[in-house]
Amino acid sequence: MSGHSKWATTKHHKAKEDQKRAGAFTKIAKLLMVAARDGADPSHNFKLRLAMDKARAVNMPKDNIDRAIKKGAGLAEAEQYYDVLYEAYGPSGAAILIEATTDNKNRTASNVRAVLNKYGGSLGASNSVQYMFKRKGVLVMPLPGNASADDLTLDLIDHGADDVQLDDDVLVIFTTVENFLAVKAYLEEKQYPTEMAEIEYVADLDLELDEENAAKLQKIVDLLEEDDDVNKVYTNVKN
Repeated sequence: MSGHSKWATTKHHKAKEDQKRAGAFTKIAKLLMVAARDGADPSHNFKLRLAMDKARAVNMPKDNIDRAIKKGAGLAEAEQYYDVLYEAYGPSGAAILIEATTDNKNRTASNVRAVLNKYGGSLGASNSVQYMFKRKGVLVMPLPGNASADDLTLDLIDHGADDVQLDDDVLVIFTTVENFLAVKAYLEEKQYPTEMAEIEYVADLDLELDEENAAKLQKIVDLLEEDDDVNKVYTNVKN
């Protein structure tokens, strides 16, 4: 398990999304549409349930959510969207994974490639960097005021968590994909508020970059996240 904190990245990403609420709605609508292809009932569609949670987290109107689900489920006319995962190298060989949802793969690949090339990166072949990451549930919650971090960590591990890290009075909880919903449900049952609860790619090992290359990589991440087709960007670089 990668030992460094992911919370700084999470806060950075969240602040940017809050500033671009309309853009967030557009991205999440596409996630809902793709997820709803496997069924419009979130109780039987894990991917749709996660997309709906994201929509609610940014206060997306219920009408917008319902409309996107109907389009994805074929109950209303809609564009055809696809999930795409790009693997790339950044400065000094940093590994980058880019999750996107697009109706035009050529356009999205061209945009991603242009950003990478501008700042010393390049697209990679299939499984060129993905093997460096594992798919995990990641839940972030403030440490309750009267709670012991050690006791809460043991309790969470008993209820399915793989690892729990404390970062500035915030707990970052890692789970397997299979245990994610059970841990999330336990936090809801205990009424512990979460800042984030998502399935993410987590790097197995950390890479350290010098200041110049770290700045280039951050520019790549920032520009990619501004693209309407890009949902998330992951790297193996230590924060």
